[in-house]
Amino acid sequence: QVQLVESGGGLVQPGGSLRLSCAASGPIFSINDMGWHRQAPGKQRVLVAVVFRAGSTNYADSVNGRFTISRGNTKNTVSLQMNSLKAEDKAVYSCYAEISRAVGLPYMDTWGVGTLIPVSS
Repeated sequence: QVQLVESGGGLVQPGGSLRLSCAASGPIFSINDMGWHRQAPGKQRVLVAVVFRAGSTNYADSVNGRFTISRGNTKNTVSLQMNSLKAEDKAVYSCYAEISRAVGLPYMDTWGVGTLIPVSS
């Protein structure tokens, strides 16, 4: 079974930095896009950042210039470097990837369980 496992969460103060990582494992043939969403308390889940298969990236306006998404050399991992964190960045961050498990199978969205990033002084 394909899984995405997130790591790197923890308590951080406003202005601080944190790095999230996500690794895909299981029967994987190919991965297209990988990225991160977040869901703040009482709000809908929104896209934070995505790195496309070709390597280009896209960010939500609210994090542009503060967050950096990158893909690992194996292409099965993705990281999110978060700098200058604000109280409003507090949310559950979830990794996702478009994964095809075998030749001829379509790419399907796969999600990690999510990790809470409490930004608090």
